[in-house]
Amino acid sequence: MQTADIRHKLNLYRRKISLTAIFSFLLICPLFAQSSYAPLNQSGQDDQFLSYGFFLAGHTSSLRLKYSDAYMDPTQTQYRQIQSIMPVFSPGFSLGFLLTFRLHDQLNFLATPKVGFYEYQTDINYFRDDDFEQTGVGVRTESIITEATMVELPLIFKYKSMRFNNTRMFFTGGANPMFRTKSQDEADADPLVIKGKDVALELGMGFDFYFKFFKFSPEIRFSHGLSNIYEPATTDPEFAGAIEELRRKSITVLLNFQ
Repeated sequence: MQTADIRHKLNLYRRKISLTAIFSFLLICPLFAQSSYAPLNQSGQDDQFLSYGFFLAGHTSSLRLKYSDAYMDPTQTQYRQIQSIMPVFSPGFSLGFLLTFRLHDQLNFLATPKVGFYEYQTDINYFRDDDFEQTGVGVRTESIITEATMVELPLIFKYKSMRFNNTRMFFTGGANPMFRTKSQDEADADPLVIKGKDVALELGMGFDFYFKFFKFSPEIRFSHGLSNIYEPATTDPEFAGAIEELRRKSITVLLNFQ
């Protein structure tokens, strides 16, 4: 019987374990809040039409890839040296400001301008017959890193539950227009070229915690790009035709202060 490699299994499921831990933290915190926050704190400015704040965020981002018909067609031989093209999740961070408009006690509209620092890693695996004969390993991997600094303006609706003591749960959803600071001419020098403009759909959940002098709102948010950002004309021709579409996706943990 084979023995299980626990370290390997933890590494394989590290993203699921991390997300489970984050959700557990967000769910457990209100239980402590109910018993600890007996006095009702007036922080957060929930009754004002317009209030301000700031946030810090960490994210892990990747690209959703769709192979081209030429790559999937077994009769086409120009890309037969490519075993696979695998986008990899990579970390990054962002920071920005909160502008909160009160539409109702349980409904807000948020404008959250921010600057995000992104890194997209794509692993291209090539067949190598000579290495396979000598070492038994028939694939070599080439990692391509595409960096982007984005100016973003998420426009978000925030639906909140009724306040219980000094805690509220909320759900968020909206759209995020984004623009890259680097010009397209500079981006064309990368091996894998993506466009500088995109719009993403964003959905999230979190909790409002009311302290004496401020409101703290941790949130986890999922983002999916709506447009194809791939530029095949200026991508490395060795693999450019094997890709049909690239779309952004990311998971972000936000720490909001208001």
